[in-house]
Amino acid sequence: MEPHVGANSQRRGPSEYHLMAIVEYDGTEYLGFQIQRRGRTVQGEIERALAVVTQQQVRIVGAGRTDAGVHAKGQVIHFTVSWSHALADLQRALNAVLPADVAIIELREAPPGFHARYSARSREYVYTIYNGAVRSPLAARYAYHFAKPLDARAMDQACACLVGTHDFLPFGWPPRGENTVRTVYRARCQREGDFVYVELEADAFLRAMVRRIVGNLLLVGTGELAVEGFARLLSLKHRRTPAVAVPAHGLCLVRVNY
Repeated sequence: MEPHVGANSQRRGPSEYHLMAIVEYDGTEYLGFQIQRRGRTVQGEIERALAVVTQQQVRIVGAGRTDAGVHAKGQVIHFTVSWSHALADLQRALNAVLPADVAIIELREAPPGFHARYSARSREYVYTIYNGAVRSPLAARYAYHFAKPLDARAMDQACACLVGTHDFLPFGWPPRGENTVRTVYRARCQREGDFVYVELEADAFLRAMVRRIVGNLLLVGTGELAVEGFARLLSLKHRRTPAVAVPAHGLCLVRVNY
């Protein structure tokens, strides 16, 4: 279910709004979503745009801290701001000053207590692989080129091993603390022509989790790792899996469910 909040208000006069927004961005030129001391981030660009438009220092919170180079079409943020015009005007003004690779797709009032991260029930990511013999310049920005033939059916069988609650320590690092247990609700791999898509939905993800999973799924796709061998990776107590993480540019946060 998509985030659902109250309808846009047309009230006039200064009012404090608790808002949520769906954000789309090309992560190529960013060090990730979360603001850092140095370097360009998606959060930094949105907060800069809010400062220009509203003349306020506004802190935003995102549903997921996408890593450097990762894209999003369904990132969700929340923030509180004073605004005296229609919310549609705020959305247009923000998109007018945001860089071309970031856009506010939707902007709405949020229900009381809504939190982009903690209210989320699940996040959905898609990793895109271009499985053609020759690289595609048009696909290169958003898909990882892997030239060896891939058995997407075997990869899909391996994906089924991920569903459920497991310790995903072999596949990533927790953003904070030491808990590496996550629940995967859906995992699948499918082919559409020369493109192979790995789709994962979970309550939360570890850092590099999807990219390390995909790296090992590629070994299944080439026949270098059996489905049973992939399943056994979940029992490892270390991160020395057969494959390392695939590049970030193939990964996209497509949806956050509430």
